[in-house]
Amino acid sequence: MAVDPAPADGWSSWPAPAKLNLFLRIPRRRPDGYHELQTVFRMLDWGDTVRLRSRDDGIVRRVGASVAGVAEADDLLVRAAGLLQSEANSRQGADISVEKRIPAGAGFGGGSSNAATVLRALDRLWGLNLGVDRLAALGLRLGADVPVFVRGENAWAEGVGEVLTPVALPPAWYVLVDPGVHAATAALFQAPELTRNAAPATISDFVSGAGLGNAFEPVLRRREPAVEAAFAALARIGTPRLTGSGSGCFVEFATRESAEAALAALPSSLKAWVAAGAARSPLLEALEGNAVIGDS
Repeated sequence: MAVDPAPADGWSSWPAPAKLNLFLRIPRRRPDGYHELQTVFRMLDWGDTVRLRSRDDGIVRRVGASVAGVAEADDLLVRAAGLLQSEANSRQGADISVEKRIPAGAGFGGGSSNAATVLRALDRLWGLNLGVDRLAALGLRLGADVPVFVRGENAWAEGVGEVLTPVALPPAWYVLVDPGVHAATAALFQAPELTRNAAPATISDFVSGAGLGNAFEPVLRRREPAVEAAFAALARIGTPRLTGSGSGCFVEFATRESAEAALAALPSSLKAWVAAGAARSPLLEALEGNAVIGDS
């Protein structure tokens, strides 16, 4: 991705990477109805691209295609920009569009990552300099997964997913599968068979390679035949896991070559691809360059 300090048409492009949850446990349900989680977020070097163009009239508008069925006012991209405007008392506006690659409802974090990219990039473009902590707090108002994308580091997470401890993860490549099921997170959290009293894990447990699992996996595999079929196919190439509370599945490999060989062994009917794990979010690389990231 090349650096273009002054795109001719005023647009700039920013990465909005996907994520994986390498495990997900629910130790308890809080009295307020929210669930305490434990997970590790892994950033991927693959995802959506958010395009932004500043306006001086205070209007925030979505340009181009949108996620089917999502009204402009409800779109996390638009809501993130509006929240930033309100927090900073800014009179600036923005045109916003997104090139979608991350499937919706699959647990790869597309909407949350898009929102975080809008917060970080418009903070830069509007010259607000609110700081990462303040932006992460704004992100939490949009969704529990937004803060980890705002901070951009692989992290051990607790609370509802917002209490983050950066962790160093080794290089890895992943075969990802989208079974085509839009998992409804709210409904899954209410599932009577969901395990909500798992023994709390520690970072040491994770580092030791303990199989910590994903609380939503048995629920989705029983309820969704397409998810069960994806797991059966992936079991032929490795140990499949579920990401987040979505339907997306993955298998981890140590090298790109082994991941690509495994991908080639899967049925062609499966929507599958390879993505690399990132040491940190590609968005941070874009922000730390002293220029706006262009399209080329």
